Amino acid sequence: MNFKDKLADPARMISGHVAVIPSAVTAQAMSVSGADFLVFDCEHGPVGPESLHAMIAATQGTGCAPLVRIPSIDENEVKRALDAGAEGICFPLARSVADAERAVASLRYPPHGTRGWGPFVAHSRWNMGLFDYLPGPGTKTVCMLLIETIGALENIEDICAVEGVDCMVLAPFDLSTELGVPGQLDHPLMTEANARIEAAAKKAGMPLGGVAFTQEQAQDLKAKGYRILANFDVLMLKRATAQVAEWARA
Repeated sequence: MNFKDKLADPARMISGHVAVIPSAVTAQAMSVSGADFLVFDCEHGPVGPESLHAMIAATQGTGCAPLVRIPSIDENEVKRALDAGAEGICFPLARSVADAERAVASLRYPPHGTRGWGPFVAHSRWNMGLFDYLPGPGTKTVCMLLIETIGALENIEDICAVEGVDCMVLAPFDLSTELGVPGQLDHPLMTEANARIEAAAKKAGMPLGGVAFTQEQAQDLKAKGYRILANFDVLMLKRATAQVAEWARA
């Protein structure tokens, strides 16, 4: 089952991770451990083109979809990531319906979009012929939007209605910063913003994701209607390392 089909099943819960560490070994280990997707971070992480290709290739043969978070809504960045074999794109800093529509268009080939043709590497990731890519995986690329700006918050109902957006993830770090309460995730401004985003996603039937660092946080998100639970590889590694250090000192 491809990731687009998983997202389309309203009864399915989905888990994934933002992969900041530029390592095919880490990507492979996480891919075989039950993650539905990995988002390789080319916006804030030190993931270069060669590492990105190796990380995408490391997911092959698993049920884990390789997505790429690009630095901006940019056709050239989209093309590079998809042509390296990515199954979808995580778009940052969307602020308007026009931004969402531009993101969707960049994933699609003409006449339905603006993506240039050149899956010379991508077709091998899918174990198919070069010219089988476009009518196959080329039609199933996933559009994930990060909801992290005041503009997105103000336009959330209309953004949820944009055809071709497959899912959204509420990004609390950026959103709290834009709201002037950086890192204060329980601040009333954040609570109000979260509620508006959650209500809009629920009304539109839009799969919504959130960050869960603990099982309690995961259960809270599920109770609020979130279908996607996300974490960060580097933060999980730090927590696990600190825990072993505590065991040693206990």
